[in-house]
Order: sequence, then C-alpha cells, then structure tokens
Amino acid sequence: MDIARKFAAFLLLPVLMLPAACSKGAAEAAATAPSETASVHPESGLAVVPLTVGLASGKSHAFRVEVAATEAEQAKGLMFRTEMGADEGMIFPEKAPRQAAFWMKNTVIPLDILFIGPDHRVLNIAADAVPYDERPLPSKGPVIGVLELNGGRAAQLGIAPGDKVSW
Repeated sequence: MDIARKFAAFLLLPVLMLPAACSKGAAEAAATAPSETASVHPESGLAVVPLTVGLASGKSHAFRVEVAATEAEQAKGLMFRTEMGADEGMIFPEKAPRQAAFWMKNTVIPLDILFIGPDHRVLNIAADAVPYDERPLPSKGPVIGVLELNGGRAAQLGIAPGDKVSW
C-alpha cells in the first residue's frame, strides 16, 4: 500500500472509531494505551503511525511518529513543542525523492534529524540539532523522508547511516 493510501486510511480510522470513543473511559484508554493502529496526536492533531528502524546489529527499534504530510504541516514540524516522548518523533514523507535541508527555527527541543534515502536507509543524521538555530542542515542526497527524534536518541539506540527505516 502506498503512503498516500496509508495516510488516507489513518485519517479515516478516527471517524470509524468515533462511537467507541464517545465514552469517557474509552477516550482515556485511547489516550494512555499504545496502539499498533493509527491514532491522532493530542497536541498537533496529526496522524500517528508506527515506524521501525532496523539496525545493522539485526535489532530494531519501534517508534510512534506524527506524520507531517502537507506543506503546512511540514513547515510547522515540531516548532514550539517543549517535550516529546523517548519513542516518539515526526516523519516528513516526500512524494518524490529530493534534496532536503532542515533548520531549527522556533524549535525548542534539540533534535536528531535523520535523512532517509529512496531505499529507506538512513543517508545521514544531523545529530543534536541546536534549538532555534536557523542554519540549514542538509541531506547528503535525495530523500523520500526525514525523521525527527529527540536529540541524542539516535546515538543512544545505535542508529546510524545505512539503517533501514519503515513506516
């Protein structure tokens, strides 16, 4: 299934689940229990999907990431956020491979910015990007996505160029 169809399915899922979430108990359970299906981030309103990074060691690490799919969502990204969970992040999918550069304008928390090539492998990592810094942090080639994690998280988990990313 292509990214556009997955994203459309994730957008429809909350509508289909509305009757189940109408009770206070169901809403609280949905907010606190991790799920393998799509959900919506309470602060951004973006779809949240599972993402896995396969490490060279053969291990993998699972994240739940917000999908910044539109130009407006991508322009805002994680600006003004004051915290993010250890296994959370934001993915910026591209419709076609392109050179990319990110900056930290209005971004409060340090980030690791992982540039993902057309083969779904990490091309390069801008590690511990400095909050509010407006210098561009470029990819080392065309990308199909960019993943933002908490600063230092990639090194902590041993994520490196060449590791496989799937979402």
